[in-house]
Amino acid sequence: MVVDLCPNCSSNTYVKSGIVKDRQRYKCKKCGYFFTVNKVGKKIDSYYVNKALQLYLEGLSYREIERILGVSHVSISNWVKKYTIKRPYSFEYHSTYKILNANELANYFADKKNIIGAGTIVTELGDKYMLIRWERFKE
Repeated sequence: MVVDLCPNCSSNTYVKSGIVKDRQRYKCKKCGYFFTVNKVGKKIDSYYVNKALQLYLEGLSYREIERILGVSHVSISNWVKKYTIKRPYSFEYHSTYKILNANELANYFADKKNIIGAGTIVTELGDKYMLIRWERFKE
């Protein structure tokens, strides 16, 4: 990792000054401030960001999305806040989801009772498919 400036005084005159918690420590020659270089977090593929936000809009919870995509629910929450995603709120519908392979998906749609009286969306998840279905609450 490259150090550009002292975070305290913005000087570019510093020297190495040991290692703390497996990270290089530096000392600024101008102000005497000790600092380490911040870790760079791992970058998550934008595919997973888009898919997580899509699933959130479809009504899935952060934890459900975490289990499906393998991405932390905290990351998903941060993305929702970052992109100011607002989920439509409705009392008259509820969603359910299933993870299916191609054959199971074909069999699902072959049965006509599965496609009557509900909205359905299918989204790709690697080599499987997620089927999201909305039904009206029955009173």
